[in-house]
Amino acid sequence: MSRRHRLAGPALGLILSIGSICVAKAQPVTGLYINGEGGATFNQDQVNRGSPSFPVGRDKYDVGAAGLGSVGWGFGNGFRVEVEGNYRDSNLGYYRSNHGSPVTSGGQKVYGAMANALFDMDLGKNWIFPYFGAGIGYAWQRSDFDIAIPSLGYNQHVGGTFGNFAYQAIFGLAFPVPHAPGLSLTTEYRFMTMLGPQSHHGRANGVLTDAGYMPGAVAAGNRSTTTYFNHSAMLGLRYEFNPPPPPAPHIDTPIQAPGPAPARTYLVFFDWDKADLSNRARAVIEAAAQNASNVGETRIKVNGYTDNSAGHPGARGKAYNMQLSLRRARAVKSELIRDGVAEGTIETRGFGDADPLVRTKPNTREPQNRRVAIILD
Repeated sequence: MSRRHRLAGPALGLILSIGSICVAKAQPVTGLYINGEGGATFNQDQVNRGSPSFPVGRDKYDVGAAGLGSVGWGFGNGFRVEVEGNYRDSNLGYYRSNHGSPVTSGGQKVYGAMANALFDMDLGKNWIFPYFGAGIGYAWQRSDFDIAIPSLGYNQHVGGTFGNFAYQAIFGLAFPVPHAPGLSLTTEYRFMTMLGPQSHHGRANGVLTDAGYMPGAVAAGNRSTTTYFNHSAMLGLRYEFNPPPPPAPHIDTPIQAPGPAPARTYLVFFDWDKADLSNRARAVIEAAAQNASNVGETRIKVNGYTDNSAGHPGARGKAYNMQLSLRRARAVKSELIRDGVAEGTIETRGFGDADPLVRTKPNTREPQNRRVAIILD
């Protein structure tokens, strides 16, 4: 057995190991399914060993046709198994040897039965599902072709059927057909080979060797080729008898628009260098007190601020603004208490000219920065 063929078992094991890692992302094909495919097939050159009657050379085949049918079972976790019958038909294009390129006719047919193990993957897209797998089985190779060199009067006919163990690798894509549950379009690449050498009966008129041609003799025997490597590209249809149910339709439930949230921050504004409350300021404070009572607030922050026009230079001006902001905060606190807010729930702080609402140049009178913020926390 060749080294290439000895790798079949480990290769199959590797494919199944990769599949076991990907179970969490499997397409859940469940239960019985059937599959049919057809497409093009290509044989790599088949090397002829040679004999006294059949010189060493290469059989070169044209692109042919392939078809298969299979019946399988999906386990719902990405893995599936199937049994397959396949057929490949290729014409012999020409025969290359030291005697030039003889005229050829006829071809080769290969048919077999395989058992496959496959794994379907889920990429998170509902329109495409890649899959891969491997298969083992038995294949028969039937040859029926002629090789002739008319100028010499040489003719060789090869016929008969050879069977042996075969295996294959499968890589494909499945595309579920919209509005047809269980039906998928498939496209595949398959590599298939069988153990060799493949031997067929041959009969030649004349003996053709590297030393020359000896006419008049009739030679018969086995004509052996050392390799059979086949590549196929196919399109097909797969039908699952127990497809997963379609996802439930999404029903949008109307969302009630939330009511307006009560104000959480109230601003009270002051004249320049003043801590007195205007009528407008008292109305804002009364609204804050009522809202605090309605929502059951247990903590109210009262923060006082000034603009940066202290009327005093340097640190003295900063200290003056700090005290002015505190006086404003305390004036608001007193009004909140008169409006029914418990004194123990009110916290007052002064920030001076820090954190202005409106950024200004130094020593600028800005009405919006002369304020107290009532925060319901």
